[in-house]
Amino acid sequence: MKQILNRLFSHQHLDRQEAKDILSHMAAGEYNESQIAAFISVYLMRSISIDEFMGFTDALLDLRTNVDALRAYDPIDIVGTGGDNKNTFNISTLSCFTVAAAGYKVAKHGNYGATSVSGASTVMEQHGVKFTTDISKLEESLDKVNIAYLHAPLFNNALKVVAPVRKALGVRTFFNMLGPVVNPICPKKQMLGVFNLKMARMYFYMYQQTDVDYAIVHGLDGYDEISLTGDFKIITKQTETIYTPEELGFDRYAEADLDGGATLEDAAAIFDDVVNNTATKAQKNAVIINSAFAIQTIKPELSIDDCIAQATEAIDSGRLKNTFHKFLELNS
Repeated sequence: MKQILNRLFSHQHLDRQEAKDILSHMAAGEYNESQIAAFISVYLMRSISIDEFMGFTDALLDLRTNVDALRAYDPIDIVGTGGDNKNTFNISTLSCFTVAAAGYKVAKHGNYGATSVSGASTVMEQHGVKFTTDISKLEESLDKVNIAYLHAPLFNNALKVVAPVRKALGVRTFFNMLGPVVNPICPKKQMLGVFNLKMARMYFYMYQQTDVDYAIVHGLDGYDEISLTGDFKIITKQTETIYTPEELGFDRYAEADLDGGATLEDAAAIFDDVVNNTATKAQKNAVIINSAFAIQTIKPELSIDDCIAQATEAIDSGRLKNTFHKFLELNS
């Protein structure tokens, strides 16, 4: 590791195989936390290269727990990279449950928050969810409520090893970039939120080499999801489009309207408000629009207006509430 660090400190880059090997050694416990922190810190000071990104991805996919049986459900994952320093409430996670309530299969791959109050796994734990790698339990959840939750560290030892270091650093790291693309199911449908356009280009390059149906989402005011606080870009296999909230029939909101609160209890309360259809208009509409573009990723033949209508109906009808409560019954 000393030799690698010296190279990186001299502004050199790793090739794809080197990047893969280092992350594999890290997962095997061959480096201490100080070495891991030093390695991660390099990428706080310079951008990750394509080869490094692909090598780290290769390692994590090789190290994943095998859950290939779940691929038969053809689920979608909706996830943001995090690290946008906006401390929004759990928009992506709520969108996953909304899409499931609308009748589509979802495999949510999530983790604890490293840079925000509440990550997906944080809010799941707040509600009493017990994480599992039991395929039969995950299949039952997909069969009965259309959604399974995969807690990232359980399915990849590398993510477990680096978790304490990421939490201690408390800032955005390259693991924020890797998490969304190493769902152990390797779903063929993904909606991914990124916090800057440079990262969007990197993911676009990566997705172009796969058969994944994807939507890359970027709020032009720095959000890794559709916030409705400003214009946003959607990149798919077919198009690259900038939308305004107004052209889709939504108001434009302030950043404070989407704040996730200062405590875990705050985050859980906002989550419950959306589930129970008692949230603010800004909170509800942020979930609706993200859910709508996820539905369109699954069903590209649908207009975005039709997808918005499906997401809205899933909440207004009470199906989101029923789906989430049944999910808790199965997973707590």
